[in-house]
Amino acid sequence: MNQLPILTVTLNPALDLSTVADEVRPDQKLRCDKPIADPGGGGINVSRAIKIMGGQSTAMVALGGATGTRIAEMLKADGLSVIRLTAPGETRQSLAVRDRATDSQYRFVMPGPEWHKAHVSDMMQAIGEAARAGGWVVVSGSNPPGVAPGFEQMLTVRLKGGNARLLVDTSGDALLALAGSSTPVDVLRMDSYEAEGLAGRPLPLRSDSAAFAAGLVRDGAAKSVIVARGADGSIIAGDGGAWHAEAARVPVISAVGAGDSFVAGFVLAASRDQPVEEALALGAAAASAAVMTPATELCRAEQVRQLYARRTLTRL
Repeated sequence: MNQLPILTVTLNPALDLSTVADEVRPDQKLRCDKPIADPGGGGINVSRAIKIMGGQSTAMVALGGATGTRIAEMLKADGLSVIRLTAPGETRQSLAVRDRATDSQYRFVMPGPEWHKAHVSDMMQAIGEAARAGGWVVVSGSNPPGVAPGFEQMLTVRLKGGNARLLVDTSGDALLALAGSSTPVDVLRMDSYEAEGLAGRPLPLRSDSAAFAAGLVRDGAAKSVIVARGADGSIIAGDGGAWHAEAARVPVISAVGAGDSFVAGFVLAASRDQPVEEALALGAAAASAAVMTPATELCRAEQVRQLYARRTLTRL
């Protein structure tokens, strides 16, 4: 199947460690199972999920120190196409611990090295050069310390005039800056919690999420806005109206990687010139498949295919 190029960008990758303890209690040494290590960070996970679903992408990753070298080796072993850039310090690690007694999961996320203007400028230039072939650029995950809100808008300007389209899935100050911008990215994704924070009010109904997303489109924040509603699926609003894709009713083992799997499914379908509602449905299927897998494992291809075949789409 023909596919446009996809470039994923990870400014703040992490070595994701996951383990299990009998019980998580304070002030005691907790004996844990042997940890599982995965290369992590939004863009990396998106590229990994795209490969799982039979697509192709290039992962641009800023890596530094011994941890960065370890991640680079893991990405190579996974068979991903990687553009490695030098980060301004040691790549961070994150830790997820599941409490066997309660089946609760505790996630500890480190900040990563601090960037300076020169590093941001170099990254911007590298993205522009890598995106010359057009297609899609995906910026997913948190920005590292020192990368000021507004990076995504600057990248939009940098890509303007080319054939590349930009999908952004971020949070915090970066999302706040995007929501108030008049330099629209092509697709902006957020979850319900983030959407309600921006809206300053609850969004209990699908119609509430759709109206909020449509308002961001009218205000010029993005050409299309996706709001993920967890177990209630996802909504997209754009110039062509709004759609809702159901989330499949599946056993939830771990929510880690569901958002990145969604982005992978959405952008893979979009890169294959599928209608926006079908891209939304493939994203929803990939997210549902991801919650069925343990720890930091992403979606599985066969489950994605099965769930996508049973997709339910509604025009709002």
